[in-house]
Amino acid sequence: LATPDSFIFFGILHEIALASLLGLAFLRLPALLTLVVAAFVITAPLYLRSEIFDHPALWWVGLSATNPRSNDYVPLFPWFGAVLAGIAAAKLAFASGMLTRLAGLTPGRWTNPLVFIGRHSLAFYLIHQPVLIGSVWLISQVMPAAVETRQVTFLKECQASCEQSRDTEFCSSYCVCMLDALEGEATLDRLYRNDQAAEWKAHLDDLAGACTAKADGTLMEGGAQ
Repeated sequence: LATPDSFIFFGILHEIALASLLGLAFLRLPALLTLVVAAFVITAPLYLRSEIFDHPALWWVGLSATNPRSNDYVPLFPWFGAVLAGIAAAKLAFASGMLTRLAGLTPGRWTNPLVFIGRHSLAFYLIHQPVLIGSVWLISQVMPAAVETRQVTFLKECQASCEQSRDTEFCSSYCVCMLDALEGEATLDRLYRNDQAAEWKAHLDDLAGACTAKADGTLMEGGAQ
């Protein structure tokens, strides 16, 4: 309801559910092996990204060539690695006797609020969101943030996405080209409506190809000079 134009397709709750199931397979494995797998899962997005995973049905994997836009995106890679690291850490703590020593400690009364929250974690999770959102809304009524134009937002998002694979100079030229093309067609708003029509996606691919060629040409001309 808060963001009707943005679809949350694999957020933190989805990741927790999937990671909880997959984590069961590692409970009986050695801690060091689990740590190795955790390191692989965490670093995989650095070298295993592929356009194969750009299909919406595979966005949950986290290996898309370009990360999809979402208000809450916590894919399997790399975040399952954090769960595996936690499982390994718990195994090592148990084997070293750390958990036994911690269980013998008597916490002070100052920890009671934390204990209460821990025992009612689901209720705390559900309640804290409307409380925080409401607090931010109240503050925004007193001290409203500067409104950023859609053009500035597009350039920032485009630059960040582009620089995952190209250098800053190329991306600056490419993103300005894309913005000019979309504004010239008066289709910038359509881009932010998350339109999934095949003809629209094909058109965006054509624009991206043309702007890529233009940006490369500009860089080559600059290098020749």
